[in-house]
Amino acid sequence: MKKRLLYTCLAGVISATLLSGCQKQGSKEAAATGKEQVNTEAAAAKASEGTPKDELVFVNFRDIRDLNPHLYAGEMYAQEMLYETLVTITADGYAPCLAESWKISDDGKTYTFKIRKGVTFSDGEVCDANAIKANFDAIIENKERHTWLEMMNLLVGVSAPDSETFVIELSQPYYPMLTELGVTRPFAMISPKAMKNGSTKDGVEAYIGTGAYVLKESVTDEYAVFEANENYWGEKPKVKKITVKVIPDNQTRILALEKGEIDLIFGKNMIDADAVSKYKESNKFSVALSAPTSTRQIVINTTNDILKDKAVRQAIQHATNRQAISDGIFYGLEAPADTLFSRTVPYCNIELTPYEFSEEKAAKILDEDGWVMGSQNIREKDGTPLKLTLLYNSDSVTEKTISEYLQSEYGKLGIALEIKGEEEQSYRDNMKTGNFDMVFNICWGTPYDPQSSLAAMRQRVYGDYAAQLGLEDKAEIDQAITDILVSTDEEKRQELYRFVLTRLHEDAVYIPLTYECNKAIYGSDLKGVGFTQTQYEVPFAQMYFE
Repeated sequence: MKKRLLYTCLAGVISATLLSGCQKQGSKEAAATGKEQVNTEAAAAKASEGTPKDELVFVNFRDIRDLNPHLYAGEMYAQEMLYETLVTITADGYAPCLAESWKISDDGKTYTFKIRKGVTFSDGEVCDANAIKANFDAIIENKERHTWLEMMNLLVGVSAPDSETFVIELSQPYYPMLTELGVTRPFAMISPKAMKNGSTKDGVEAYIGTGAYVLKESVTDEYAVFEANENYWGEKPKVKKITVKVIPDNQTRILALEKGEIDLIFGKNMIDADAVSKYKESNKFSVALSAPTSTRQIVINTTNDILKDKAVRQAIQHATNRQAISDGIFYGLEAPADTLFSRTVPYCNIELTPYEFSEEKAAKILDEDGWVMGSQNIREKDGTPLKLTLLYNSDSVTEKTISEYLQSEYGKLGIALEIKGEEEQSYRDNMKTGNFDMVFNICWGTPYDPQSSLAAMRQRVYGDYAAQLGLEDKAEIDQAITDILVSTDEEKRQELYRFVLTRLHEDAVYIPLTYECNKAIYGSDLKGVGFTQTQYEVPFAQMYFE
């Protein structure tokens, strides 16, 4: 019955709920412009002649923005198309990319990479060890911007003894080193000729990489055109041209797919649950879902006068119906989350007792902790009403919907929950400074988890640091995280992870809600659509048409 009531409560908004921050853009409908039908007719004509299409039309909710690989404003799927890193992360571990091999010193402090021969940037510049060093020098120049990656705090220096050898030296061993070198940014390589006087911190002259595609044209907030890199050192992609249309609205994207104006919708926040359910049994379209990529969560501020009481935090955990949120908002596509990280995440498959949903248990905890029902059905303790505020990103339909549901559910227990939506930058600023009681957040996701998410808890990156300041064991947790990052013993590292994850779970700092997954809907003639270890990558180079 409760599930049915939740469905009723959410009627009229479910179809938009998976946007999660993707509503920031205006309602401009670029699909209506003539420019957006770039070569669609030519591609269709080619297909009708019996030749497989080699042009793909993709869609994104916003413009590609600044694609400087050493900064953080650009769309990561586009950066993945243009730029490459020393290593790549696969389902089987690390694989060569711009470095064809590497050695790690016995003490774990020195990494020596043999750079692949014959690789050039798309402007003809040679990508050798000297070019790699020029990139690292540019990144290091802006070091403070990148300290969320622990490697930057341990970096002693880099060198290029010769054109085929690149060396990184650290002050301590660091086990996630190759992961950080393999993620989309900031350790992707751009042509030194595209830098501004050897620097990238203030922008670049052009977006020139060694990747499988090059950017040929872009019109802000309308479209971008990528073409296969004729000088690419690796296997040439079968899709030779990719046009990315900018369509902010979810329903407009679906209509464009139905009309054949686009071939592929891809991304965890690009497709709503209604659409996935609708096309699962379709012959015309295919649907793909990835394993969990990240955790949708609420962070509780332990410095708050009410929430510093662990009993209150635990009561709220039991008052949160994750299964109803999963079923009612996400049609079960996002599984209910029992713990901060999915058990599929490395080091996180440990035994933790979930906080079961139980209104009776939540009420009992509050009763025993002295919170008695007062006037207007709001609990009180020593004259203090149990009133809290939940901060959410007003650009996210999903967070607003969940907030309204929790406001209603918590109210039944005598918890007065005010919900407050703020535009994205203000929301993030308040989260970072700890100006919240409870706030929505999403963990960093694959392949950054768990190491980067935990490392960032030790500094004011997002809301974690501020939220944890009221914990008696905060210093102990932080030290264990530091020990994790420099540990060389696998067994000890697992035990340290167990300690940290258990403490955070029992301290009830995080309310995990659901596990996000990547999603794709595409025409059934498009093959090779899948997911990589990097959740932001769209693997265009693997795709082809039949």
